[in-house]
Amino acid sequence: MSEPSTQIYLISPQDVAGDFPARLERALDAGKGMVTAFQFRVKGMDQHDAARLAEPLQAICADRDVAFIVNDSVALAKRLKADGVHLGQGDGNPRDAREELGREAQVGVTCHASKHLAMEAGEAGADYVAFGAFFESSTKDKGDVERPTLDIIAWWTQLFEIPCVAIGGITPSNCGPLVQAGADFLAVSGAVWNGDEVEAVNAFKRIIEDRS
Repeated sequence: MSEPSTQIYLISPQDVAGDFPARLERALDAGKGMVTAFQFRVKGMDQHDAARLAEPLQAICADRDVAFIVNDSVALAKRLKADGVHLGQGDGNPRDAREELGREAQVGVTCHASKHLAMEAGEAGADYVAFGAFFESSTKDKGDVERPTLDIIAWWTQLFEIPCVAIGGITPSNCGPLVQAGADFLAVSGAVWNGDEVEAVNAFKRIIEDRS
């Protein structure tokens, strides 16, 4: 059987204390071979406290060969020697992030529903671009940002080799069309952490394998 063309990019909840490390272990073990990246996304926290919470999670990812990506903060990613950083539109330039973090770092950029922003990110050296939010999401700011359609994924994957990530309110019940459109990664958070993480990851795996 061929490898599924879509992989899972797991995003942390805001609260990663308490039993979260054990939950992360369970989710990654359930998604072995399909969950290939984990984003540490904790807002409004002192960098020292964030680093303390990140370290055990980073070790869990390293043990399973899962990329550990820091959201928004190049400084925290550098402090942790993380595998990469994910930049929102106001978080800096991929070129500068690469200079800070080194050539091996994975640098991703949020591009909302904009082909122009995605092409700019690619030209600036991004390793992946993220389109979204595709659906209502508790983690993505709603604001006035345009919601992308499936067409942007099909367009991107036909023209560019840089991987694309679909993000925002993605669940096992709505992810099928994104897989079929050619999304390289599904970025998921609430659909996994708001219930049983193993059941959720297994549900995503079944849909991805069926649609790939």
